[in-house]
Amino acid sequence: MDHLAYYNLKDEPFSIMPLTNFYYHNEQHDQAMLRLVRAVDGMMGLAVLVGDIGTGKTLLARRLLESLPDEKYEVSLLVVLHADVTSEWLVKRIASQFGINTEGAEKVDLIGKLYERLVQISEEGRRAIILIDEAHMLRQKETLEEIRGLLNLELPEAKLLSFVMFGMPELDTCLSHDSALKQRIAVRYRLKNFSSEILFDYINFRLKHAGAEQQIFSADAYEEIYKLSNGNPRLVNVICDNSLFEGFIRKAELPLEAEVIKSVGEDLGLPEEVPSEEATERR
Repeated sequence: MDHLAYYNLKDEPFSIMPLTNFYYHNEQHDQAMLRLVRAVDGMMGLAVLVGDIGTGKTLLARRLLESLPDEKYEVSLLVVLHADVTSEWLVKRIASQFGINTEGAEKVDLIGKLYERLVQISEEGRRAIILIDEAHMLRQKETLEEIRGLLNLELPEAKLLSFVMFGMPELDTCLSHDSALKQRIAVRYRLKNFSSEILFDYINFRLKHAGAEQQIFSADAYEEIYKLSNGNPRLVNVICDNSLFEGFIRKAELPLEAEVIKSVGEDLGLPEEVPSEEATERR
């Protein structure tokens, strides 16, 4: 018997992968989606979603990507892996995503071909959208200037390209290095950690979605999870996933008690209380 069978679960409830089928509807994530959809539907130019590590930015990027129908949108998701990304890389990646052969082509030529492709997409009645995850890694000034230049690709009656950036709060600092680009931000939203009430509901949602038919965590266990995670969704997943396995190894009776959660917190090197976002900002 594996640990899922021990709890009568059909799926892993607390995977840290951004699985859209485990999307948890809550006010702030739904509000973020409404704003981002409005931005891309209205071709508003630049939308920005920021949040600390583990607050759900990548999940929202994937959900937005999946929610935009092909008949209305030509949309692509880029992930920035390092801070050395150049403007040439950016233009080539965007051009390639829109079906343009970039082999051996100069940047100036690619921009010309990209403009022609964007006009074609617009004439088809569709909107061209680029989603950029880990956008806080775009630290080179010329790369930001390139994005601003691409936003200038437009027809007299409509913009041809819109960007949605997802990143950590440092993204605000990056954008401040190009004041003209920062002024192009039409929509900005910040994700925060869950409150204790939302967090408990989030845990229950994921357990039920994975097939749980009984109470798996006690009330004290929920309180301990919140203390260790401060409501950070990714950290909640890590704590709960390890707690389920710890309970399985111990063959612990259900519901799992706070002592199991504390043991997992010690193994993960977590403090009893994570400083709140407000306290961190005051320091």
